[in-house]
Amino acid sequence: MPYHSTPLDLAFYALSDPTRRAVVSRLVEGELPVTALAEPFDMALPSFAQHLKVLEDCGLIASEKRGRSRWCRLERTRFDEAANWMEAERRRWAERLDRLEAYLDKTEEDDDAKAI
Repeated sequence: MPYHSTPLDLAFYALSDPTRRAVVSRLVEGELPVTALAEPFDMALPSFAQHLKVLEDCGLIASEKRGRSRWCRLERTRFDEAANWMEAERRRWAERLDRLEAYLDKTEEDDDAKAI
């Protein structure tokens, strides 16, 4: 795995893979054992376990041993951090676009006034 400097970097790296996003989507419904999580994927269990390790290392999921099975669940904190970052960026860009729109409207009004 490439070097990432923050937990948020790790979360976005983990979510960049379609298999890991599919795992997250399945876990939205609730906790599942690894074997059930792995069923729809056409890969060996050790390969699938590597995807789970990436998700767990970045804090998007947690797992625990229950009897002979390992169960996985989502960890909301990291998702909240990612959502908060995206919302802040969305607001920042919306404000920039609003300022650009206001500038263009003013420029158009100035051009119209000069044409008269």
